[in-house]
Amino acid sequence: MRKTDRRRGDPRSEGDVAREQGAGRREQRVLVVDDEPDIRELLELTLAKMGLAVDSAGSLAEARQCLRASSYQLCLTDMRLSDGEGLDLVRHIAGLPGDLPVAVITAYGSAENAVAALKAGAFDYVSKPVGLEQLRTLVKSALSLPERDTVAPVSQQLLGESAPLQEVRALTTKLARTQAPVCITGESGSGKELAARLIHLGGARRDGPFVPVNCGAIPETLVESELFGYRKGAFTGAAQDRDGFFQAAHGGTLFLDEVAELPLHMQVALLRVIQEKRVRKVGATDEQPVDVRIISATHQNLAALAESGRFRRDLFYRLNVIDLKMPPLRECRDDIPAIAEATLARLARQGGGAPRELENILERAVALAEGSEIQADDLRLHPLVAQEEGAEPAGAAAPGSASGPLPAYLDKVERDAILAALAKTGFNRTAAAKLLGLTFRTLRYRMQRLGIKEPEGDGR
Repeated sequence: MRKTDRRRGDPRSEGDVAREQGAGRREQRVLVVDDEPDIRELLELTLAKMGLAVDSAGSLAEARQCLRASSYQLCLTDMRLSDGEGLDLVRHIAGLPGDLPVAVITAYGSAENAVAALKAGAFDYVSKPVGLEQLRTLVKSALSLPERDTVAPVSQQLLGESAPLQEVRALTTKLARTQAPVCITGESGSGKELAARLIHLGGARRDGPFVPVNCGAIPETLVESELFGYRKGAFTGAAQDRDGFFQAAHGGTLFLDEVAELPLHMQVALLRVIQEKRVRKVGATDEQPVDVRIISATHQNLAALAESGRFRRDLFYRLNVIDLKMPPLRECRDDIPAIAEATLARLARQGGGAPRELENILERAVALAEGSEIQADDLRLHPLVAQEEGAEPAGAAAPGSASGPLPAYLDKVERDAILAALAKTGFNRTAAAKLLGLTFRTLRYRMQRLGIKEPEGDGR
């Protein structure tokens, strides 16, 4: 074990450092674990230039000795050590009191090793040779992690005390403190985007952008240009250079909702971006570096899609390092009163919030209510209640019966709901989208798919 307190290359004088620490600034110390002396020396020099104190160890035994003797704000460890694996150290630190982030740096980079390290609790995983700028970015991110007791605003919290929601809250807190890719699964309206936002807000990227993208709402011909951007003249209508969602999310989090809807050729492109951390705009010959954390979500069984060949298996393993399952509202019935009260209060203030199943019902009820109170009829729950009781909704044809197959039945239900909202809002698509709990882009896409045309002369 070598214990150092060097800050080589630090432009501040020793007196400046002492004054800063004397003013109450906590010293930030990093533990470097690698069995190659040259690598340890290089990492020590780089970290010292960042104004950090460094201790180094050449084995697991020395690393454990350092951890007993001092406290650290970050640990950098090689994957393979002379007396064991870096994963052993990751698991050892995960079992200690405190909250020490560990980053694994290795010359034996592979998707399997990355997944194993991140699932063991590593903050991040990078392959050698690691660039100095990449290393600095990693270190700064790890050292900027917020305290665990940081509380998000009420509008950005998962309300409820049921066991499923408590489990989700605990897992989102844990996932926020890593850079591991997360795949959030659950039924439509179960709060997948809210969970993604909580992971973003609780992590080192909380001051960066959070960019949500509904992959299912983008026409297939536009997916590449929307995600990666394009250069002027790349295609008809490309009048100027434009950044894509990846560039917009640089330094933050990109949330790919309904990722299973991506066409196969875009899955290949997405896999390359994840591996190389670089994107190429449509019509460009060069690539741009991007620093984003990807959180994906789907209501489909992604593993089954990968097994059947409808989703790339290699991309599945890259996105699904950690799986977070959101419970449907029916599994959290005791929480409905608290969620309903908070949602109605938010709707009364006309603020923004997280979409869940219950919110869509209440927002529709607020819009349809005649007076100041919501009546039972305003909730429009009769078909749902009838189905739960085993009865057939009045006026509704059973799917798969003589009225037609299930896809046609679902299209009819969707078409009728959209037409009803458009009729109520005078064919104002923006207002209709809000009434339906959709984004304007999603409503426009669904209208196009179902062949719903706006009246002539209506340009909204």
